[in-house]
Amino acid sequence: MATKCPKCGGELVQTTPEIAKCKECGAAFKRKGVVKQSEGTAGNQKTPTKKCKHCKSDMPTGAKVCPVCRNKQKGGCLKWVIITFAVLMLIGIGAGALLSDAPKKVDTKNNGGKAEETKNQNKDTFSMGETAEMNDVQVTMTNYQESAGSEFNMPTEGNVFLLVEFEIANNSDEELGVSSMLSFEAYADDYAANLSLNALMENQGNQLDGSVAPGKKMKGWVGYEVPANWSSMEMHFTENVWVGGKFKFLITK
Repeated sequence: MATKCPKCGGELVQTTPEIAKCKECGAAFKRKGVVKQSEGTAGNQKTPTKKCKHCKSDMPTGAKVCPVCRNKQKGGCLKWVIITFAVLMLIGIGAGALLSDAPKKVDTKNNGGKAEETKNQNKDTFSMGETAEMNDVQVTMTNYQESAGSEFNMPTEGNVFLLVEFEIANNSDEELGVSSMLSFEAYADDYAANLSLNALMENQGNQLDGSVAPGKKMKGWVGYEVPANWSSMEMHFTENVWVGGKFKFLITK
């Protein structure tokens, strides 16, 4: 019997005439091979084992450090926590989408000096001046304008700046977050248009960024750089980026 452990080089100590055990790593050896560390030297009683995540040696199920390679056994619970969180978030998004209203057109009439609102049937696309309502949030596209830029702030050759004004009324019981980058999408002649900070520099109005308290309103502009010969601009506003319900507005030259 060798006096050095074949695994770690530690000293072997004879425990029985047939078995020696390493002082350093605890590995046990017979004269003709390695004995699983879970085997007892007395009787046939065995201890439950698992494979080391690093060297694949057998080790006691409850061990946190491998007796052979001395590496810690990292738990796999974090992966399941992440998976569970992702599944719950997807379930929440799906449930929110099912509960979300479809946009409705809102008409305001003057009845003896008092404004009254009537809500018509669901509508897919809204034009300039029309008010759309969904989940107690009302959105109106109130104005748009083109700009060729200024001396030190010009769009790319062949393009123009296009600025669109919206008014948002929060009639819900919860605060409404509005982001010109996350809440809006734009398509010029069906091609995606990116938000342009240079376009917003050509307008003195407010940007549509911030929060709207229950019962309050926000009015401001979003700006894009689009081809000078554009013919239609489709704008999408998402009142809740987690749910995905959208208001769709269309500008046609």
